Amino acid sequence: MSEFDLIRAHFARLGAGRGDVVLGVGDDCALLRVPAGQELAVSIDTLVAGVHFLPEVDPEALGHKCLAVGLSDLAAMGAEPAWATLALTLPKEDSAWLAAFAAGFAGLARDHGVALVGGDTTRGPLSISVQVHGLVPAGLAIRRAGARPGDLVCVSGTLGDAGLALRDLLAGLEVEPGLRDRLERPTPRVALGLALRGLATAMIDISDGLAADLGHILEESGAAVAPGERRGGDASSPGYCIEEGGAATPNLGAEIQLAALPLSPAVSTRLARAPDWSLPLASGDDYELCFTLPPARAGELPALADRLGLALTPIGRILPAPGLFCLGPDGSRWTPERMGYNHFPDAG
Repeated sequence: MSEFDLIRAHFARLGAGRGDVVLGVGDDCALLRVPAGQELAVSIDTLVAGVHFLPEVDPEALGHKCLAVGLSDLAAMGAEPAWATLALTLPKEDSAWLAAFAAGFAGLARDHGVALVGGDTTRGPLSISVQVHGLVPAGLAIRRAGARPGDLVCVSGTLGDAGLALRDLLAGLEVEPGLRDRLERPTPRVALGLALRGLATAMIDISDGLAADLGHILEESGAAVAPGERRGGDASSPGYCIEEGGAATPNLGAEIQLAALPLSPAVSTRLARAPDWSLPLASGDDYELCFTLPPARAGELPALADRLGLALTPIGRILPAPGLFCLGPDGSRWTPERMGYNHFPDAG
């Protein structure tokens, strides 16, 4: 099949039909209609064989996951998914592989009302780039920069399942199907992201590990405050550093209670055998949401969890002093050896 035959056979008209797609797959550009009063949220992710997925992965699962990771980014901003583009690099044309991949992509796209509106195909080592586009009412996007001292740190679902599945797969061990699905068919928490508009003060999806991704909230929220503005404490507290010129700038930290981390039975059992907290704290690919909210609104979480059928767990709080502090069940401090996944660990 030629490149264009491949596109027509597997990707034309893939996903949901949408009235805001003026022109989709088949031209030099897609033409899309952004509704009045909406802002466009855009994210792109690249998945590379041997880095983000095992080469022998089920292509249907891979089609699902390559869209799911982008939808998770939209969820973290409180954006409603709308459109996607796909750039697919293949070592060879394989119709059976492509049909399964397209089916996995299409199933998740239809579930979330996403239309595939363009992309590219080329030959080379297997890699996949998906750009997603979502819509959010102007001014209502949930950013990383918004956490305040005293805010609760909360997470959805359970942590460490994908990391445990990957560890066992690499060790050649049998992995139970449900655990493997957490790695290869993650569920983007889109409904939760929409429900947290106006409730969460900051949010991020957990793709590189809770410790690393919460660190981004702390960094962005601390930097978002104008020099001299006070948030919890005063300019002599450990939560402030004095910049050149004498301006006090707050640095944020967080305290995490390890006993509060939501864990599946499989991860709990593994931790009971060997208490390695890096499994739920620093494993990537959870694709749950980490968010902060004022303590006064904590009472709204149980009803929201019931409505969504999803565990929502407070695990700690934001501090006015810098640092990430993980406290064990006995009150002792636990320091992770690594914070999360890093593509360039040797970078200076």
